[in-house]
Amino acid sequence: MVKIERTGWLMDVYTRPQGELVCWLLSEDGQRWLLPFDFPATFYAAGNPGVLRQAWRFLQGRGVRCSRQVRHDLFQGERVVLAVTVDLPGRLPETCRRLAQAFPALDYYDADLPLSVRFVSRTQLPLLGRCRFETDGQRLLDVQPLESAWEMQPSLPPLRVMEIECDADPALHPPQAVTVRCGKRCYRFTLQPLRALLVNLQALLSMYDPDVILTRYGDTWLFPFLSEQAASLNPNRDERMQVEFRRERSLFAYGQVLYRGAQALLFGRWHIDRCNAALFAEIGLSGALEMARVTGLGVQEVVRKSPGAGITAMQMQTALRDGVLVPAVKQQAEASRTLDSLIRYDRGGMVYQPLVGVHRHVAELDFASMYPAIMVRYNISPETLNRNDAPAGLIPRTLQPLLVKRLALKHCLHTLDRRDSRVNDLKARQTALKWLLVVCFGYLGYKNARFGRVESHEAVTAISRELLLQAKESAEEMGFSVLHMYVDSLFVKREGAEGEADFLPLVEQIQQQTGIGVSLEGVYRWVVFLPARRDRRIPVANRYFGVFEDGTLKYRGIALRRHDTCPYVAHTQLEILGCLAQADDPRERWGEAWALVQQRVRSLQRRQAAVESLQMAVKLSRDPQAFRRPSAAAQAARQLQAQGLAVRAGMRLFFWFTRRGVSVTPPSAAEVDWDRYARLVLQAAAEILDLLQPAYEVRQLHLPVCR
Repeated sequence: MVKIERTGWLMDVYTRPQGELVCWLLSEDGQRWLLPFDFPATFYAAGNPGVLRQAWRFLQGRGVRCSRQVRHDLFQGERVVLAVTVDLPGRLPETCRRLAQAFPALDYYDADLPLSVRFVSRTQLPLLGRCRFETDGQRLLDVQPLESAWEMQPSLPPLRVMEIECDADPALHPPQAVTVRCGKRCYRFTLQPLRALLVNLQALLSMYDPDVILTRYGDTWLFPFLSEQAASLNPNRDERMQVEFRRERSLFAYGQVLYRGAQALLFGRWHIDRCNAALFAEIGLSGALEMARVTGLGVQEVVRKSPGAGITAMQMQTALRDGVLVPAVKQQAEASRTLDSLIRYDRGGMVYQPLVGVHRHVAELDFASMYPAIMVRYNISPETLNRNDAPAGLIPRTLQPLLVKRLALKHCLHTLDRRDSRVNDLKARQTALKWLLVVCFGYLGYKNARFGRVESHEAVTAISRELLLQAKESAEEMGFSVLHMYVDSLFVKREGAEGEADFLPLVEQIQQQTGIGVSLEGVYRWVVFLPARRDRRIPVANRYFGVFEDGTLKYRGIALRRHDTCPYVAHTQLEILGCLAQADDPRERWGEAWALVQQRVRSLQRRQAAVESLQMAVKLSRDPQAFRRPSAAAQAARQLQAQGLAVRAGMRLFFWFTRRGVSVTPPSAAEVDWDRYARLVLQAAAEILDLLQPAYEVRQLHLPVCR
């Protein structure tokens, strides 16, 4: 047997139908390897000793190995468990399912861990990590890591990317052609004749052999269409595997209904649907690779799941490395409490209502990843609560390297010129890590989190409130006025303080007093805190806009930030802000801004706006049949259903306002309700300009009827 040794990158791991584990590796010489690897996997059962003996007998003759072990449960301490080891990891879920059906009273551990998480934890080789591997050409014999997941400048594999797009949204119109980009070459194929399309696609896949296929509507249309029309066309590099299709679903998370479209996953290469990947638009491929590297979830998985799945996978890795059992079902329930104690402890983050109006030379100070930093600094974890002498908990051990790496990436960004070619890549990577840190706090109190406990969640917010009050006291002692505080940030000003150097002593003082890193987000040339729409006397915590000294705009809580604002209205509001940003005081440019608004309204009255820019968007909060009133969302949903399209809660629908109501198909200029769009423009303008000019004329503007 001839052994071959190579250096390269681990791209992914998965199981074939027989249950064996396969590693996809890319060597430095450009060769792609799909190699089976011997990788036995173990799960555990705990409970009554007599029941465990029965379970042991039940498993005899089923091709598994059983043993008695003592393992550590995070909440219950040491437990005697039945360890069940299967040689083919793909058979573990079915073995565990049958055992759980026969013995439901037992507690099960390490039963549903993602395969990649098991692999990364045991080999210490992160996905996308550089490694040295040994093979006989048929199987993977050994693999050794050459870098960790926490490298600041990890080596990058030379990926080949293919992009495929269709010429229409399949939810609205049947596509007629697809465009394929391979490197610098671009091809356009019509869907008819179909045979020519299939032959050309197969030829490009064979010739270019991409590692990544980026699509638009690949999950929901392209790959289901190809599977239905040509079963012989296999887009996988691993020819033994078929495309894995996962059904669509609606779910409730983070206080809203979310929709996850059907999914199409490949083997031996990745498929990423830009329209069905939650964070891909924000983090891109660089951020997706970074998230896969630190979480241990495959790239195709990590772009389709919420960041919460990533932080859970990281906690699982920590538990596996430390010999802690991972429960299949959360076992800890919230302790019973009185209403008084619930009100006293469950108060959330600190919010200090802003001072409504225009403020000049205001600095925004942010605690860097405040909640994760609190968990690490104060050792907050479910098993360490109310224990001053406890060793570092599982949650802090998980978050520590993540927090350090994100802060290091941010520091590196601040040292680079904005024109540096590395900026976009670093931004994407630190944004990916930011999202993991954002959700780690929520998962600490999430009812189904494996290692969550709501009392720990409350402890973090209690500490955060105290730290923010300490920051406020420090600011006031140094002569600053605090205009606004919001959970982990505060806005301050002081007479004579105009540049960043004037605020840096305050930053250092707060860091020294609280022990948590603080960053100076920037100094606003001016910032406007807005009141509630219905009552100008009531301030709103997160509704403001302003311009930094370098001309960068920042805005929160206005139409421009909402996904249901049509492009024409959003562009109008952005132009207004750009006009105001040219002045040292926004009130000086009110006249020019108002003239701009009148011009945009006249364009609508003259039907000069592009119909495409008037497209509205709305997310369905429930299934169409659950609507009792004919809202715009309900009308759009029913029209799509009438066209034979499936509509689910959480889906984002697109439509136009016409004289006859809502239309999901692009209307002609004569059909558009131009008056309604003009009113939307005026409402968006009033959001910004109303506070700057008390006698604001928008409310008196007469709109002629568009005929």
